[in-house]
Amino acid sequence: MRTIISLPKKQKRKIPEDLKIDDNRFSESLVEYLLNEYTKRKDKVLDIFAGLGTTLFVAEEMGRIPYGIEFDKQRYEYICDNLENKENIINGDALKLLEYNLPTCDFFLTSPPYMHKEDNENPFTAYTRSGNYENYLRDYVKVFSQVKQVMKSNSVVAVEIANIKIDGEVTTLAWDVSKEISKVLKFEGEIIIKWEGEEEDNTNGIYGCGYDHSYCLIFRNK
Repeated sequence: MRTIISLPKKQKRKIPEDLKIDDNRFSESLVEYLLNEYTKRKDKVLDIFAGLGTTLFVAEEMGRIPYGIEFDKQRYEYICDNLENKENIINGDALKLLEYNLPTCDFFLTSPPYMHKEDNENPFTAYTRSGNYENYLRDYVKVFSQVKQVMKSNSVVAVEIANIKIDGEVTTLAWDVSKEISKVLKFEGEIIIKWEGEEEDNTNGIYGCGYDHSYCLIFRNK
């Protein structure tokens, strides 16, 4: 597995206008790359922060069986309307993962909702409830302790994430999340993703969050 890759930052799938204001999807190219690397046809692929469904849609198109959880009702309904395996997407809370009777899955890929260290809204509730960075990080252990139980032994858990730079202030989100998940799963390293595309402005970067790259953290369910 290469540890630095370059991928185009673009989306092929169109989404409704009312969802574009919060369009934080990662590129389908990353899902395709990782599914080719770690899975085969008919494998069960899980994303517990499904967002706008990128992991699930690409997995389905590539002959994998997608399963997902999405907290936000509007995003859940959009995924449900467009996914063939509609029964496999759940409008629910990742912190209650074990309540949903998911099957044992072969591969895990998600990009969790981000939080800056100065934010005061809980990303795991679609930013609808108050929260703080310390509790947000603590919840990763709770979530991934449950992920561990629904994944096959020795399966790969991949988490796409970035650090955040706002007005020169950096939240080391990728490093902090890696440390928390490593309390539950074996950390095997990161893939640096250099995103190719046109920079929209001179401050936020091609990827956003102030950077032109993100990371895919690779864990193993040992």
